[in-house]
Amino acid sequence: MFPVGDENPTRRTPIVNHSLLVINIVVFLLEIGSGYEFIVRWSFIPLRLTALFNGVFDLSVVLTIFTSMFMHASIAHIGGNLLFLWIFGDNVEDTLGSGPYVLFYLLCGIGATGAQYLTNPLSQIPNLGASGAISGVLAAYMVLFPWARVRLFIWPLALIFGTIAVPALILIAFWFYLQLASGFQSLGMMVDEGGVAFWAHIGGFVTGLALIGAFKLRRRQSAQRSYRRRW
Repeated sequence: MFPVGDENPTRRTPIVNHSLLVINIVVFLLEIGSGYEFIVRWSFIPLRLTALFNGVFDLSVVLTIFTSMFMHASIAHIGGNLLFLWIFGDNVEDTLGSGPYVLFYLLCGIGATGAQYLTNPLSQIPNLGASGAISGVLAAYMVLFPWARVRLFIWPLALIFGTIAVPALILIAFWFYLQLASGFQSLGMMVDEGGVAFWAHIGGFVTGLALIGAFKLRRRQSAQRSYRRRW
């Protein structure tokens, strides 16, 4: 089961969201051409941040908090992430505005990295992927457009009945429940065992929920000031 589109038109072209899609694809192509050393260099590795906190002065780990948001481990990884960003990000950008949307996206990515870091500060496994930031976008979409209809492809029923449309609130809330369940289950994993960073999804989503109200209010106040100036 996965979404293939929504019934929620935008008023303007989502330039930032399209740019994020392109940047992620370009970085993934760089990964393919550069190999594992590139991944280790630019991914976020929790142990490096722990070392920084303990006095090992290497500020490059701070940069990797941001660069890791645009990296992916496989075609399936980037394909799934960009599908969600393409479907849900345009409407969030349309509501917040392009500039605030960039800030919102990055803050959600930081929140996602922080949450995953806290689960295992000594991990040497490279953390990478846009899913933490995109989880924040999902949270924003759920708050802003809870009843917007999202089209789902459900295998193999879709081969007979086609896609079905469900409210975004139901789909995204169910998705978050799955992340929570998997996240708590993953807490018992081995220290050096890789896998899906469920707590990054959870952290990004919770960050998005916490921020969207303030961003929406700021957007409304900005629109009101602009209206008063025109008047």
